[in-house]
Amino acid sequence: MSAPPVLAANSVSMVFGGLTALSNVSLRLQEGQILGLIGPNGAGKTTFFNCLTGLYSPTTGNVQLRGKVLPTDPAAVTVAGVARTFQNIRLFPSMTSLENVLVGRHARMKQGPLASLFHGPAYQRGERDARDRALELLEFVGLGKAHDELARNLPYGDQRRLEIARALATDPKVLLLDEPTAGMNPQETEATRQLIFAIRETGVAVVVIEHDTKFIFSLCDHVSVLVQGQLLVEGTPEVVRADPRVIEAYLGKPPDEVEAEVRQYAEEVAHGGPEATQVIQPVRDQDGHEGGKR
Repeated sequence: MSAPPVLAANSVSMVFGGLTALSNVSLRLQEGQILGLIGPNGAGKTTFFNCLTGLYSPTTGNVQLRGKVLPTDPAAVTVAGVARTFQNIRLFPSMTSLENVLVGRHARMKQGPLASLFHGPAYQRGERDARDRALELLEFVGLGKAHDELARNLPYGDQRRLEIARALATDPKVLLLDEPTAGMNPQETEATRQLIFAIRETGVAVVVIEHDTKFIFSLCDHVSVLVQGQLLVEGTPEVVRADPRVIEAYLGKPPDEVEAEVRQYAEEVAHGGPEATQVIQPVRDQDGHEGGKR
């Protein structure tokens, strides 16, 4: 008997007026798993993330975390144990790296109003613990020396990592990453891949939306493909990248060419990092979000 999933989406549909953005989409994320979610522009990937995190209330279906139905409230979903990042960076630019991570830590701080008002011992202890945890997470994502830097002054790749640190500050059981390598150079992309592996090692299951198929196929244990709001195929990277329906709908390449690219990527990583990676230009999809091929 297989283990119950840590996150389960059950026949989720999302209808906006007369537009069906998602139709009976189901997902099973196991403990310690990295799952990739891919698909062409307008497939409904970000809409699906919004349903998973309470930003949207599904028209039908539900989302469960360890068997309990999640509320359709983003703050409550975060407290329950699901955190996310966004396609477009959403940091507080005039706050330091440390302060940005402390914002995420707020979900786990337990000081009551009286302690906050009088700054008593419990408040001071909570503030100290939160700061220590935030500094630990900045070190974990490679930004330990940038804790006093304003977020707006960080390089683009560091801003992406800072968003991940802020999400991890909520102590999630599941982390959803929406195009975490968009706009990154090959070295930053490989560093992000290694960071996601490290996050998995801490016991956090991860779902990744990404247009860089070589990145997805070299990272994920399981891949699901959305096309026009419907789940087209799911399985291991080997199964998905060879499926003719996926090739036709998304990759636009014969299976042997895709296989050659993935093997080349793996060889480059083995020799110290990829020399090149498939780069994607952001274009707007039908959800109004960025994504798409160059």
